[in-house]
Amino acid sequence: MKYNCLIVDDEKVLADSTAEYFNLFGVNTVAVYGADGCRKFFENNSAELILLDINLEDGSGFDLCKKLRQTTDIPILFISARTSDDDKIVALNIGGDDYVQKPYSLGVLLAKVKAVLKRYGQAASEYSDGYLTVNFEAKQVKVNGAAVKLTSLEFKLLSYLIENAGKVISKRELFEKVWEDKFTCDGTLNVHIRRLREAIEVNPNEPKYIVTVWGDGYKFTGDSK
Repeated sequence: MKYNCLIVDDEKVLADSTAEYFNLFGVNTVAVYGADGCRKFFENNSAELILLDINLEDGSGFDLCKKLRQTTDIPILFISARTSDDDKIVALNIGGDDYVQKPYSLGVLLAKVKAVLKRYGQAASEYSDGYLTVNFEAKQVKVNGAAVKLTSLEFKLLSYLIENAGKVISKRELFEKVWEDKFTCDGTLNVHIRRLREAIEVNPNEPKYIVTVWGDGYKFTGDSK
């Protein structure tokens, strides 16, 4: 089976929660809990990116990276609680693409993973959480299994919010990135946000997906409950 992301970390709860969060936002992810689990994974599966912890109970993440580099050149992001600059230098020198410090923000890490996938031409093509499904390539939206019609601009707005899930997006940024016009008025944005909520929220008057952050902008939370 092919996955967008493989997490290799012996902290099982953290690895599983991170994988669950990534899957929620359309990045098909699976977790294994050590070097041996990683080797067995690649016997029958593939991944487009690896999140690799430096400290594994059954071996060094650095050693595992060296072995992986003998057979694959897929991007590897190292994750570690260690703060040594020497570790970061080693990680980059042996073929790591980046170095992520624990504890990390899931939203920030997701954004980094999506950026790497996009850079290598493998960005996630769909968001789905069981209630809301958004296919970015087909530009289709389903709510609880039923197709929902959105205008082109509404779909673009929803897609931008999802792509930046967990991040507060200012009105100015939405005007520039979605409307491509920094002079769009607040009233226009408010109307489109209201229409989106009416289309995808369980209760538009108490939105769970598109949340207003007063004084700052809007945030997509990926939570319909």
